[in-house]
Amino acid sequence: MKVLRRFIHREALLAVGFVTLGFLALFFFFDLVDELRWVERAGPDGYQLSHALLFVALSIPSHLYELLPITVLIGTIFVMARLAQSSEFTIMRTSGLGPWQALRTLLTLGGFFVLLTFAVGDYISPLTERTAQLIKVRHLGRLTSGATGAWLKERQQEHSYAVNVRALAPDGGMMGVRIFEFDEKGQLASQTYAETGRFTSPGHKGSWELHQVRRSSFVLQGGEEARVEHLQAPMLQWPTRISADMVAASLLKPDRMATFDLFQYIRHLDANGQSAQRYEIEFWRKVFYPLSCLVMVVLALPFAYLHFRAGGIAAYVFGGVMAGISFFLLNNVFGYAGNLQNWSPWLTAAAPGMIYSLLSLAAFGWLVLRR
Repeated sequence: MKVLRRFIHREALLAVGFVTLGFLALFFFFDLVDELRWVERAGPDGYQLSHALLFVALSIPSHLYELLPITVLIGTIFVMARLAQSSEFTIMRTSGLGPWQALRTLLTLGGFFVLLTFAVGDYISPLTERTAQLIKVRHLGRLTSGATGAWLKERQQEHSYAVNVRALAPDGGMMGVRIFEFDEKGQLASQTYAETGRFTSPGHKGSWELHQVRRSSFVLQGGEEARVEHLQAPMLQWPTRISADMVAASLLKPDRMATFDLFQYIRHLDANGQSAQRYEIEFWRKVFYPLSCLVMVVLALPFAYLHFRAGGIAAYVFGGVMAGISFFLLNNVFGYAGNLQNWSPWLTAAAPGMIYSLLSLAAFGWLVLRR
């Protein structure tokens, strides 16, 4: 049995690797074509073709994380169907490879891909994505999100703050920082604007260093009358628990963050009364998405028990491609619908995997056990 397991694992790994390489090459080409528009806009002294190539290359781990369950399904279906077509799997069955042993063999292979998907999505992809964004910021000027930048909230004792960062600078600092302070009654107490800001060093943890500051404070004089006090300063230290990772998280896509970073950011949003639905869904997707590799290998096993005519394997491989694409689309649809309809985050993230798990178990029970 060890020989058969090694043979199946080797063939599946080669097939999945070949399919993954093909998809990554396709995405690399599309991403490069998309990046060329920035090369044309930046001019000869800005964003060059070499920078675009490096940026696209650093985006490969993110695509690998998204594609792995799909390529695992396609590659495993191809191997199982080819073994069935050449009658090799029939010989394996007569040699003592039963349905449950075949299932355990593929689940072991799926476990390897689960660990690989988790490692790529939680460690490699966030690191390369930040490096890629840093390259783009350094040569294009800034990193921003929409027209208004990033908005965050924080509560300090009896006062609350709404913070807006328009963009991140190439050196890692902030551009266009606005801080709105509200008192315990919810009334605006002060408004601060800084041209630039920096996250302080570990020795000054818990504060921002703001430069070219203009501050307006609203002071009640009695009754409902108030006066406005203006302050201009070259530098101001503002105490806060908002870290550089939190600002970056609000500017970057949540699917590019590590699981622990998502968890920390969700806690910050909850503590300050902000909606965390989108990030909670993405957190649970990070938890459940690697497990979909197990679902895919189980879904591929029934193909080994089918009978193929000459040339009929292409249709089943095409069916595997369509099944993989449908899983990817269903995963995205549930994410958007859950965010709009305010569904339970963990159920929204787990639903596509649960649906395909039922389909794979039904196919296994009907084609393998009953027939």
